[in-house]
Amino acid sequence: MNKINWFPGHMKKALQEMESEVKNVDAVIYVLDSRAPSACLNPSFVEIIGNKPILFVLNKFDLADEYKVSKYAHMLEGENRRVIFLNSTASGAIKKVSTALNELCTTKIEKFKSKGVNYFVRAMVIGVPNSGKSTLVNNLCGITKAVTGNKPGVTKSKQWVKLANNIEILDTPGTLWPNLADEKLAHFLAYIGSIKDDVLNVEELVLDLIEELKNAYPKFLEERYKISLEEKAPLEIFDEIAESKKLVLRGGDVDYERTAKLVLDDFRKGKIGKITLI
Repeated sequence: MNKINWFPGHMKKALQEMESEVKNVDAVIYVLDSRAPSACLNPSFVEIIGNKPILFVLNKFDLADEYKVSKYAHMLEGENRRVIFLNSTASGAIKKVSTALNELCTTKIEKFKSKGVNYFVRAMVIGVPNSGKSTLVNNLCGITKAVTGNKPGVTKSKQWVKLANNIEILDTPGTLWPNLADEKLAHFLAYIGSIKDDVLNVEELVLDLIEELKNAYPKFLEERYKISLEEKAPLEIFDEIAESKKLVLRGGDVDYERTAKLVLDDFRKGKIGKITLI
């Protein structure tokens, strides 16, 4: 595996802003991509969150391996922690989020209610780039208030948004951490689009992805590309995918660039199958 690192300046600023704002919130909405949830746990967030209640949103659940994600969710649950499964583009997200947030903040809500005050729960939304945070915020609002895009680093500054059901949320930029020391998790982040493709060698990345899928989901690869994986190295599988999709250059050489982009796009859109890498 090749070393991957990506930590642009706006992410350092974002972490500083989160640290400043966290004292003003009752809870944290922590968005994880269900296709690689373990890779989406940012160690830089641990100190920022402190003892705040956490609502883990396992997002893009529709693209993931339900069994693996459900099993992983048990590791996240605990005191002052709730887990919900979500496709942030689907209807009904606000009900799931508001119910879970109100459960997490019941003590504070009841305290103010006893004084005749209708309390607004304030929550900060955090996560790695391209985890679907801003899409979730837009869904919760019912209108597009947060800028979104199918690439990392779209939200560049904090945004407070008032919702129905007595909730106010702070959307924050998708943020990684300064040193992606665990190369396997760094690759998982690259596969799901949390690291800009521009800073990656996509062909080499896809060779690693093919090896990962060969070990974890071999049938998915075989069925998607109508090939056999038996006793084949990742490069041989790569070549067969190119041939099966007729992605060859003049002279018969494999078009590695187009093939790599195809496989990566297929993975990200769930066309290879419902996959979770842990």
